[in-house]
Amino acid sequence: MLTGSCHCGKASWTLEGDPGSITACNCTLCRRYGTLWAYDYEGERIALSGETASYTRSGRETSSLEILFCPSCACVLSWRGLRLQKDGRRRMAVNMRLAPPNLVADLPIDHFDGLDTFEDLPSKGRCVRDLWF
Repeated sequence: MLTGSCHCGKASWTLEGDPGSITACNCTLCRRYGTLWAYDYEGERIALSGETASYTRSGRETSSLEILFCPSCACVLSWRGLRLQKDGRRRMAVNMRLAPPNLVADLPIDHFDGLDTFEDLPSKGRCVRDLWF
């Protein structure tokens, strides 16, 4: 199990099992936050603890997700889908930058173009350590 916590330690997440590849997105939110995402579903392999506040993307008629962050230190913990999927589950992702670096350094990075094409980009064989160190 992986864990991540905000800077002040008042909010955290856990992710059970293999996180798979980690996503670096260049959308207008993710590039500003500098997040790296691991995905699953609310109430399944991902759990949050502690108090969180949320930000719902402005400038669009209907937002598809909300960003959850610590109200004390403002670290971005996760995003959560605002609509359930067809199977009734809610998609969610946790920010792997809040995990201990030595536990996630070798995880492969997938690049996602959330700015223009909304498609996966070539991975180039990079891993988390390539973005951190």
